Amino acid sequence: MSTIARLEREINGSSRTLRLKAAQELGELSRAGKVERPVSQEVNNHVHTTYSFSPYEPAAAAWAAYKAGLGIVGSVDHDSIGAAEEMMEAGALIGIATTVGFEVRVSFLDTPLAKRKINNPDSEGIAYICIHGVPAQHIDEVKAFLAPITAVRNERNRAQVRALMGLIGQYGFDLDFDRDVLPLSRYADGGSVTERHILYAMARQTIEKYGKGDVLVTFLTRNLAIPLSSKIEALLLDAENPHYVYDLLGVYKGSFLDRFFIQPSREECIDVREAVAFANRIGAIAAYAYLGDVAQSPTGDKKAEQFEDSFLEELLDLVADIGFKAVTYMPPRNTKEQMARLQALVQERGLMEISGVDINSSRQSMNCPELLEEEAHHLIDAAWALVAHEKLGGHREGWGLFSRDNPFAGRSLSDRIALYAQVGRAMDPSDPPSIIGIFEELV
Repeated sequence: MSTIARLEREINGSSRTLRLKAAQELGELSRAGKVERPVSQEVNNHVHTTYSFSPYEPAAAAWAAYKAGLGIVGSVDHDSIGAAEEMMEAGALIGIATTVGFEVRVSFLDTPLAKRKINNPDSEGIAYICIHGVPAQHIDEVKAFLAPITAVRNERNRAQVRALMGLIGQYGFDLDFDRDVLPLSRYADGGSVTERHILYAMARQTIEKYGKGDVLVTFLTRNLAIPLSSKIEALLLDAENPHYVYDLLGVYKGSFLDRFFIQPSREECIDVREAVAFANRIGAIAAYAYLGDVAQSPTGDKKAEQFEDSFLEELLDLVADIGFKAVTYMPPRNTKEQMARLQALVQERGLMEISGVDINSSRQSMNCPELLEEEAHHLIDAAWALVAHEKLGGHREGWGLFSRDNPFAGRSLSDRIALYAQVGRAMDPSDPPSIIGIFEELV
């Protein structure tokens, strides 16, 4: 095994110490010109890690993004910010800029959109939002903020596993939350447990029982009555498919989850105003996560369905009124027509645009070439501005992009984003504090 192959294995291993040591050695090898990588303007602010659900430990996510040629990688986990410190440390060791945040479901039940499916395929009146650019000194506050949410969620997770066993126990499955699901997570280290963990455990048991190929496909289509597209069927018939368990998980999430899903409570999905107020108080950037009507899911885990597009103006008016600072969206998931309309409406309301592609499967690429197209290229500047916001706000609260005490508060948002993007790009990613001196020269 080559040195690089060994280090790439260690950077995604179980020991945080070894992961960071591998990150340091890989960074040194890269700076010595011994690692080949493309160099792109692409960025990704929304990479999930093992702290929610992903094949990547935080350091491994930073390395995968760097190796793919990205300039920025951001960790965003469901109901957890546990990946943040490792992501930042590994990014500096490797030489890639980082940003950290979290994703959380919030209640719109006390708003005019209570009866709408907003951006959540599973629930009406419940929406996903992202809290981006969390300054380092507030990470512990975020952990405390999220702890009761994850505790309540786990009680629902246990109930969901029991409901699932009521459906599949007759086929010889034996799933237990504490024995089979919880160990797949990083809950003991501040991570969360999601429905994907449950479905991953189910997918693993399915493969153990039926193997890969014809027998498994027959079980899905006949016993569970799950329809399969020709594309997905071909993937599941291929026993050599390296992403097999993730593809099967995607089938279960898209076509089986709703059979045992239990709606979350208000304790688990706090009021949207409370979540946004918390983000604003700690100097983070609360971003509504636009999904848009789905014709065909690129990751195979969402049905064709209508979401915000028919009431988008009403939604964005509410988002701005609540105090969100940004809207985040994923260019690969949306049509150019959806993006053009969204961008115009967001800009009218003075909101920042943030991009990111939620990486949570081994099949997905870290790259997002759509960002290089004319209609999305400005999102790269926004990503560098996000990095600068986080690092500068971590040094001095008043230097956050949206702070009232920002020395450039009198300028337009677009001017501030351009300025912060310039500062972010000038930072040495191996020495993030270098950004302070760069900014001080402009103040």
